[in-house]
Amino acid sequence: MRLSELQKAGRAPGLPLSIELADAAGPAQLQLLTLLRVLPGQRYVGAGVWRGRTVLAKLMVGSKAARNFERELTGVRLLAEQGLTTPQLLADGLQEGEGGWLLFEFLDGAQSLGEAWSAVQHLPVLADEQQAVLAEALAAIGQMHLKGLWQQDLHLDNLLRHNGALYLIDGAGICVEQAGKPLSRPKVLENLGVFFAQLPKSLEPFTEELLVHYLLSNGEHALPLEALLKQVEKIRAWRLNDFLSKTGRDCTLFSVQNTVSALRAVRREEEAAMLPVLANADALLDAGHLYKTGGAASVGKVEVAARMLVIKRYNIKGFAHWLKRFWRPSRAWHSWREGNRLAFLGIATPKPLALLETRFLGLRGKAYLVTEYLPGPDIIERFAPYVEQGDAPEAELQALDQLFADLLGEHISHGDLKGHNVFWDNGRWALIDLDSMCQHRSLSSFAPAYARDRARFMRNWPASSALYQVIDARLPASASAPSV
Repeated sequence: MRLSELQKAGRAPGLPLSIELADAAGPAQLQLLTLLRVLPGQRYVGAGVWRGRTVLAKLMVGSKAARNFERELTGVRLLAEQGLTTPQLLADGLQEGEGGWLLFEFLDGAQSLGEAWSAVQHLPVLADEQQAVLAEALAAIGQMHLKGLWQQDLHLDNLLRHNGALYLIDGAGICVEQAGKPLSRPKVLENLGVFFAQLPKSLEPFTEELLVHYLLSNGEHALPLEALLKQVEKIRAWRLNDFLSKTGRDCTLFSVQNTVSALRAVRREEEAAMLPVLANADALLDAGHLYKTGGAASVGKVEVAARMLVIKRYNIKGFAHWLKRFWRPSRAWHSWREGNRLAFLGIATPKPLALLETRFLGLRGKAYLVTEYLPGPDIIERFAPYVEQGDAPEAELQALDQLFADLLGEHISHGDLKGHNVFWDNGRWALIDLDSMCQHRSLSSFAPAYARDRARFMRNWPASSALYQVIDARLPASASAPSV
């Protein structure tokens, strides 16, 4: 295959691929065996064999190939010239009409710090294991900044552990202010803001403590905490909006088709499993265990390929109801978006897997939402033995404290916080039924919504019960009250 043919290969070209490339020693075949990242028609990254050696190949095609190649090559050279640890570039080339390629040494068995973080993120906040991962990352970032460089797309997956060393990768995101001279303080704060904005918000109180690991590597500037936290908040808001925009368009994370007859959105990794579910949603609901049927919505637990799922169908009750619904986004779309919002923010909710909004000439009709199934129990069932004595397990009360703290911190109101919408799941309380959920832009709109949520939540138990008194004393009384 010629390199240019990759432009039409789509998102999942058949593997292995044999691609003709050339370097100073002449032409040779790259045997591409796996793909790690694909931007269809533009960029293909994977592992393969070149001149008998395993390599990581970055292949650029299409109209942006030359620009993408030059950015990657410039970044890689900057890292190497400044003595920073990065995979060795073995071969590169750019051919007009074909595309560009860079072949790197393959770090067999390497682990990204993103993978290392995933293994410890369930531990208590800033456990030693978590601090070790973040310290390693911040030390590497400090070294990079000391040399006048920064990583525009800074995240833990761009740092690889291999044989006791930490490698910086992704040259396309490497930028330079003055090579060899420490990065200016504004750029340091901006780049550190990108890093800290990707960490769980529960770590925010420990930002100053974590910053010490950076300063041990690069103490060139005093870094005001307040300025850094403002930058973190700015980047965090941008990342959330950017992610939410992706839930409605075809991209690496989501497979989306939007036509006059339907809107279909599916998590990319779930596409093969979810397409048959959406195609047979009504039949699956009819055969499944129904929690709710008729009216505005039908909800059921279904089993597909030995996997339990929940399908929620948003019904059209009649012509008058249709007149109210056809012109605006469906409640399924709202729940899809809000479920992804919660997941992005680290607030527990059943993973949203797929959405289907049926349309006729662009006018909306029935809609479907598919999520993971939570076996429960809900909070009413879980706390039933403790209503009279109020002696609910402290770990579960702390988890409830944390849920409300998270909602307060993000200015999120649920809209229907009855106990049947709060489920116990792997040590956390998870929210379901997100039809009315809202993230408010101001405290003035959030405060009354929080008051309604809290009042509805407390009505799950008799006001005279000991459990009511315990929970009432723990939960912040208002949106402006302190939280954990």
